[in-house]
Amino acid sequence: MDWDKLRVFHAVAEAGSFTHAGESLNLSQSAVSRQISSLEDSLNVALFHRHARGLILTEQGEILFQTAREVFAKLSMAETRIGESRQKPSGMLRVTTTIAFGSVWLCARIKDFLEEYPDVDLHLLLTDSELDLGMREADVAIRLAPPRQPDLVARHLFTVHTHIYAAPSYLERYGSPETIEDLDQHHLVVYGADTKPPVPGINWLAEVGRQGSQGPRQPILTVNNVYAILNAVRSGMALGSLPQYMIDPHYNLIRVLPEVQGPPIEGYFAYPEEMRHSKRIEVFRDFLLRKIAESHF
Repeated sequence: MDWDKLRVFHAVAEAGSFTHAGESLNLSQSAVSRQISSLEDSLNVALFHRHARGLILTEQGEILFQTAREVFAKLSMAETRIGESRQKPSGMLRVTTTIAFGSVWLCARIKDFLEEYPDVDLHLLLTDSELDLGMREADVAIRLAPPRQPDLVARHLFTVHTHIYAAPSYLERYGSPETIEDLDQHHLVVYGADTKPPVPGINWLAEVGRQGSQGPRQPILTVNNVYAILNAVRSGMALGSLPQYMIDPHYNLIRVLPEVQGPPIEGYFAYPEEMRHSKRIEVFRDFLLRKIAESHF
């Protein structure tokens, strides 16, 4: 297959239209269409279903697209490794982690990394869903659970415990629980089950101390973002479970039932095997380890 045509096909399959692919490739719509038609003629199969709302891959097109994605991802990795400077880390580094950890802990410390490595073009991709490192949706990930994707290099970074917190205004109004059973009478905010949580056991506060027949406690609010849970707790709305890395003395939160804690959160640093020798990843990993040691997780 002609590499130029394959490159155009890959762009069209990702964009879903000749027009958008042409914009990304700096080609006219007609030029893109001709390249696709020529590729289809050479393979003697249709790669797209054409309709008024855009393009849909055929079964044969889907097979070619999956292969093309892998090829171009590996070419991108090869380009990265070839251009990597062993003496002076530089270039793009895309780091993904959860919204709460990235917003509260990482962003508060990342200034030091940027000052130490000004030639690294850092991009933080904060999402509670897992990006596919193998397909180069990101270069490295800070996961708050053991990585499940194959062919990743993973290093354990930290263990964080979660505890129950409340704002002084909440305790003044509703009092402080003295036992686990007292939680049944209190307002709770939890992550809920509407979306996949970023860490296992995140809704433990609704379940701790409950017998199987009782079922979990009914929270006053579910919100699928730990940073939002923090703000709900700070507002005095309810009790909430929060990890240690989110607790700042300026928040003036009070830990209740101090003998009770939730499942530990295990943090991991992960990246594709092909990126093992990347200097940018190496220095970013070492930076994280220094900052974690300073944080006393």
